[in-house]
Amino acid sequence: MLALLVGLSPLGLPTIASAQSQARYYEHATGQWLTGDRARIRQERADRKTQMMRKPDARFARQAVAISTKEKPGTIVIDTDRKFLYFVEGNGRATRYGVGVGKEGFSWGGTMSVGRKAEWPGWTPPAAMRAREKAKGRILPAYMPGGPENPLGARALYLYRGGGDSMFRIHGTNQPWTIGLNMSSGCIRMMNEDVAHLYERAGRGTKVVVIGPGQPNRLVQETGTVRQAGKKGLLSTVFGG
Repeated sequence: MLALLVGLSPLGLPTIASAQSQARYYEHATGQWLTGDRARIRQERADRKTQMMRKPDARFARQAVAISTKEKPGTIVIDTDRKFLYFVEGNGRATRYGVGVGKEGFSWGGTMSVGRKAEWPGWTPPAAMRAREKAKGRILPAYMPGGPENPLGARALYLYRGGGDSMFRIHGTNQPWTIGLNMSSGCIRMMNEDVAHLYERAGRGTKVVVIGPGQPNRLVQETGTVRQAGKKGLLSTVFGG
C-alpha cells in the first residue's frame, strides 16, 4: 500500500501545484471573472502599473501662458494639432494643458458646451465602438463603473451640441503616456490631475471650441509664458499671490 501511495504521489503533486498557481480575477475589459496563472497575473499587473506611471513629454505639463484672444474668460479652446487645451482666464492669460486627441478618422472640430460633469464617471461604450472593437477580437463591457482603471479617468466634462449629448467628452485617463498623441476615438484626454484642475474651473454651459486638424489656431495666440501653473516662485511664496 505504501509503495502504491508513493508511486501515485508524483502524479498528484502537479495537480496540487497547478491548483495553487491559479487565481480567479476580474477582467475589466470584458466584464468577466476569469481564472489564470498567478505569476502571469502578477506580471501583467506590474506592467500596467509601470505604464500608468509613465509621463508624457514635459512640454505637455500644465503651464500658465500669456495670450492674445478675443474669447471671453472661461472659454475652453482646444488645438488638436498642437495637442493643447487652453482655459481662457482674462487679462491676457490662460492655463494651457496637454491633451490627447482623436486618431486618424476620429478627429473633428467645432463649437460645443459643457452639458454636465461627473467625478470618477462610469463608462458606457457606444454601440458602434463595441462593434468595432469586437471585430478586432476585443470585447468591451456594456458598462464599467468609475474608478482608477476606468478609461474616463478621474473626471469628465460631457460636451453637448444643440442641447443634446454629442458623445464626445473631455476626460481623464489611466494612460497618461497617450497625452500628446492621436489615440482616442474623438474624445479629449487629459492627465487625471489636470482634468481635476479644469473640472473645478469649468462649469456647466462653458463654451468649448475644438480646432480640427489642419485648421489654423486664430483664436488663441501665445505671446509668452508665465510661471508653471500650481507652482509658486520665491517672491510669491514670501509675499503671497
